Amino acid sequence: MAPIGFFSRLRSLYLRESEEPAPVISVQSAAVLSVLCTLIYVVPFYLSSSTRPSPTLSRDAPSVIRARIRAVTTACIVCTLAIMGLVMYKGNASLSEALKLLGWWPVGPAEIVRSFLLTAILFAGPLFERGVAEGEWKDWIRGSRVAQTLGGWIGYRNYVAGPVTEEIMFRSIIVSLHLLAKVRPGRIVFIAPLYFGIAHVHHFVEFRSTHPDTPVMASLLRSIFQFGYTSVFGWFATFLYLRTGSLPAVILVHSFCNWCGLPRLWGRVEGPVFTGPTIVRGKEDTEVSSTEVDDGTLGIGWTVAYYIILVAGAVAFYYQLWPLTRSSRELASFATGSK
Repeated sequence: MAPIGFFSRLRSLYLRESEEPAPVISVQSAAVLSVLCTLIYVVPFYLSSSTRPSPTLSRDAPSVIRARIRAVTTACIVCTLAIMGLVMYKGNASLSEALKLLGWWPVGPAEIVRSFLLTAILFAGPLFERGVAEGEWKDWIRGSRVAQTLGGWIGYRNYVAGPVTEEIMFRSIIVSLHLLAKVRPGRIVFIAPLYFGIAHVHHFVEFRSTHPDTPVMASLLRSIFQFGYTSVFGWFATFLYLRTGSLPAVILVHSFCNWCGLPRLWGRVEGPVFTGPTIVRGKEDTEVSSTEVDDGTLGIGWTVAYYIILVAGAVAFYYQLWPLTRSSRELASFATGSK
C-alpha cells in the first residue's frame, strides 16, 4: 500500500511540474537581450555631437539634455514594442497580460502610495533635515520648490525624464525578460540591477571628456562609487517592481530618491544660510536699514535628533518592507516573503 501511495504522490508532483509553462526564452537569451537594450539606451549618447559631451560642452547643457531625452525616449519605445511582441506572439499572451508583465496596467494606486510611504520612511532623516532643520516644509506645502525645480532642463531630466526612461528600460523591460526566462525572483533582484549600474559606468567616459585634468584614479573611484549606489537602489527598485507589479510606483520612488540624494551619514546638521534686511535704531533714534546674517549654525540637539530619526527610519523600513509591498498584482512570489 505504501509503494502505491508513494508513486501516486510522485505522479501528482510530475503532473504539477509538467503543467508549469515552459520559459518563453532561455536565460542566455535574456542576458543577451538585456545587454542589447542597455547599449541601445546608452550608446546613442556618443554617436552625435549634439549628445556627446566634450571639454567645451557639458552634459548639463540644455541642448544636450533635450537631444538625450529624445534618444532615450526612442530607445524605450522601440524596446517596449519589441518585448510586447515577444510576450504576445512567442509567449501566446494577450495584450492585457503583456501590459501587466511590463508594469503598465493595472496602475495600482494603492501600490503607488504604499511604495512612496515605504521610501519616505527610509528617508525620514533627510526629510527632517531638509524640511524642519532647513525650513523647507512651507515651500513643500506651497509647491514652490516643485515648480522651481522642474522649471529647468536639469530638473526635468533628473526628476522626470531620467526616472521614467530608466525604470522603463531597467525594470519594465529587463526584469520582464528575466521573468520570461523563468529566473527565480531572488536572482532577478540581484542580477537585473547590474545592467542599471553598468549603464551608469559610461559617466566615467563622460566625466573624463569634460574634466580632462582630473586624475584617472579619482575619476575611476567616482564611477565605482556611482556604480555601487545605483546598483543598491536597483536592488530595492527591482524588489519593489516584482512585489507590486507597478511601473508608476517605481518611477515615483526613483524620482523621490533622486530628489533626496544620499543621506547624511556624518557631520552636523545645519540650518539655512540667508541674509535679509532688518530695522535697527541709530544714535538719534532714527530707523535705519541694516542686514541680518544667519550662518546656519544649529545646536547639537538638531544633529542628535537627525541621527535618531535616520536610524529609526531604517529600522521601520526593515520591518515594513514586506507588509507595505504586499500586493495581489505581484509579478513574482518570494518564498520568504511572509514577514
